[in-house]
Amino acid sequence: MILSDFNIREIEQKDNVKIATAIRKVLIEYGVPKIGTAYADKILDTLFEAYSTKKAIYFVIENNGEIYGGDGIQQLNNFEGNVCELQKMYFKNEARGIGLGSKMMDICLQKAKEFGFEKCYLETLPYMEEARKLYRKVGFKNLNAPMGNTGHFSCNLWMLKDL
Repeated sequence: MILSDFNIREIEQKDNVKIATAIRKVLIEYGVPKIGTAYADKILDTLFEAYSTKKAIYFVIENNGEIYGGDGIQQLNNFEGNVCELQKMYFKNEARGIGLGSKMMDICLQKAKEFGFEKCYLETLPYMEEARKLYRKVGFKNLNAPMGNTGHFSCNLWMLKDL
């Protein structure tokens, strides 16, 4: 598949099951721990509702009714400050390596700026090498410790970008 095969749009309630399934598939593929990561998030099955709040948005990647991944931003949990978190950026294998990550990142970071956030934070894992390469490419810098409290204690790499 190529970039133009995919449609990027805001999540709709009908997407909840499909995006949760896609995210879990990617996490299993990468051997991510099921505890302390997005896999165990209580909101994973209700992302439409979770992002239906102020200064939050989630996008899905779609082709012919199938959801291939997504990415969103939201205020960083349990943190005092004007910082958002880039969240749940996962793509099925068919949607990787064709520029969707860069495009989704641009869309989310632009929304973060529109919402007035000053910085964007993210958490990841050492073996998510393709994602980490993309994060560095758009200006995320490594941190020595986590910010806020996302509940993702198994994610041991933290990054921050000035918006």
